[in-house]
Amino acid sequence: MGYYRGPLRRPKKKGPRINEQIRVSKVKLVDENGRLVGIVSIQEALRRAEEAGLDLVEVAPNQFPPVCRIMDYGKYKYQKEKKEKKSTTIKVKELKFSPQIEDHDFEVKLRKAREFLEEGDKVRIVVRFRGRQAIHMDDGRKVLEQFIDALSDIAKVEHPPAMESYRNMVAVIVPKSKRK
Repeated sequence: MGYYRGPLRRPKKKGPRINEQIRVSKVKLVDENGRLVGIVSIQEALRRAEEAGLDLVEVAPNQFPPVCRIMDYGKYKYQKEKKEKKSTTIKVKELKFSPQIEDHDFEVKLRKAREFLEEGDKVRIVVRFRGRQAIHMDDGRKVLEQFIDALSDIAKVEHPPAMESYRNMVAVIVPKSKRK
């Protein structure tokens, strides 16, 4: 025996409605050159788009009447994706360790920093001084400079090692540009 789950809902497509998907009687039309034509019927707008060999795309559905533009939808979608890909944000990853870090731990942190840099992220390296370790700032600076030198083949220093507070010495490295 089956169960009734209610009416099936079609999943909404992401992106603007185009051509016959636009279900209103009148629209504010913008032509392919960006000039405002005015308020026209949907049939007139579709006819103009078809004559131009382009699509009618709803660009502002929340206005009344909705604003539609005559354009090549495929090209519009491609440019939008390209713009989104270009605007990817650079993340800052942080690695913390003490001035008395052991060799294996140092290698693990180095490997992780290399992964972050290869992904294109910035790496913020923090050497934390605890208790009486703050007396030996030069040890922390040596470890930090050794870390930066080990990554000099793929990274450059954005902010050289400096004390952020009396407990933390910080440096920021960024990946070298891939273009040569």
